[in-house]
Amino acid sequence: MENMQYRNRKFLSLCLPCLMMAMPAAAIAGADSGFYIGGSVGDASVESGSFDESDSAYKVIGGFNFGIIPLVDVAVEAAYVDFGSPSNNNANIEVTGLEAFGVGGLSFGPFGIFAKAGFINWDVESTVSTVKTSDSGTDPAYGIGARFALGPVSLRAEYELFDVSDNIDIEMMSVGATYTF
Repeated sequence: MENMQYRNRKFLSLCLPCLMMAMPAAAIAGADSGFYIGGSVGDASVESGSFDESDSAYKVIGGFNFGIIPLVDVAVEAAYVDFGSPSNNNANIEVTGLEAFGVGGLSFGPFGIFAKAGFINWDVESTVSTVKTSDSGTDPAYGIGARFALGPVSLRAEYELFDVSDNIDIEMMSVGATYTF
């Protein structure tokens, strides 16, 4: 009987510290559920025919993470994105848009990875020599990224690809932060 009590105490003395160390990670991971807002800055590369230039870009993000399944993130996200004004000696292209994504990811404590797919409603204004044109439409958008949560704040890095119109492709790499309520 004493031997069994000794083994139970030894088992508890090993499990208790592990449980206490896991609690902060569970608390951080649990902060992922709910509404979030944030922003990102980065670099956007615009390619259209022989035009292949890049410029600084930014976006303002809002979303909701459902937090239905532990370790799995399921969210919806919307953003306003400004891809800057990439230009060369002969042309200038300005692209802005509103994005809507479904987001799915995996959480490993405070670290997580995600992929997203959705659409962008875009507006393009281009100037080639002295000829100005504008166009708009809605096309597919995709992205992948990683995040690191510090309580309700998540730092994130992501790569997004936008197939804008028939002849413009945009890639955006950005870093930013979100705050979950």
